[in-house]
Amino acid sequence: MIDPKFWAGRKVFLTGHTGFKGSWLSLWLGQLGAEVTGYSLPALTAPSIYTDAKVAEAVRNDIRGDIRDAAALTEAIQAASPEIVIHMAAQALVRDSYDDSVTTYSTNIMGTVNLLEAVCHTPGVKAALNITTDKCYENNNWVWGYRENDPMGGHDPYSSSKGCAELVSSAYRSSFLQDAGITLATARAGNVIGGGDWTKDRIVPDAMRAFRAKQTLLVRNPMATRPWQHVLEPLSGYLMLCQQLISEPVAFAEAWNFGPDEEDAPQPVSRLTDALVESWGEQAKWQLDDGARPHEAWDLKLDSSKAKARLKWRPTWGLERMLDETVQLYKAWHNKADMRAFTLHQIESYQRERSA
Repeated sequence: MIDPKFWAGRKVFLTGHTGFKGSWLSLWLGQLGAEVTGYSLPALTAPSIYTDAKVAEAVRNDIRGDIRDAAALTEAIQAASPEIVIHMAAQALVRDSYDDSVTTYSTNIMGTVNLLEAVCHTPGVKAALNITTDKCYENNNWVWGYRENDPMGGHDPYSSSKGCAELVSSAYRSSFLQDAGITLATARAGNVIGGGDWTKDRIVPDAMRAFRAKQTLLVRNPMATRPWQHVLEPLSGYLMLCQQLISEPVAFAEAWNFGPDEEDAPQPVSRLTDALVESWGEQAKWQLDDGARPHEAWDLKLDSSKAKARLKWRPTWGLERMLDETVQLYKAWHNKADMRAFTLHQIESYQRERSA
């Protein structure tokens, strides 16, 4: 369970709060009463959920900064004096990692090093959570899900950089943080979807842009399978994990998977796009993009047994429900609704259903 009493008044330092997942988490933490300091580059898309949902109003301190700047990052964390640090800032796109591998590696690896160094030198920090990705695993295109103790790897710069970030986290945990009394966990989630994501080269934002413009959506790999889940699913896991890192630090300072239920994963891209077409209506359609495309893993699935058994975490929204909630938020944006109120309403609905 997510405990509002735990979060009320608790100081949290969150990197990447202007991004898609970071914006949703900022709103949720603000709703729970946490005192959030956000540290991030400006929002990288226009429109963005950060701007449209007025995420800055959910955080106490809204700081623009680059995690590659070790001195500025350390100064910001020490000034915030947080109890919990959640690291979400990253270069998060596979295709961009091919175009600019140096930025990908420097952000995802050295940015993580800078963050953990700052945590080591900030009195009062009790727990840290580093968010990586399901793509951190050495992908063998298995039909079964990857478990937390499977080898790290990655064919592309993005995936390999996140595998390295996991190794960095493990080394800092055993070499520095344990002795300092700071617990550190890492979290790996599937392919998250949700309203307000406008990132390029992601299937749902690409679909929403195409459908709004009355254009045909071009799909690169319709038969590739992914562990699709609504953004609130892994975020709920992150919140529950942070609670345990404070209450039972030794038992939970390790890696955790947060993926969809077995019946919803893995699903091919084609099923997702078919469902999006049906949900949007208005003669929306898609077709195969036969242009050049970089290497991407075809099959990817997470085993979340550990989170279900030990954290008592579980997914709440199945595939059809998550797609409906996602499309409804995009349509609300299209109709110029109050996006902050609409997003908070979805968070409240999700919380009620989790608690039922």
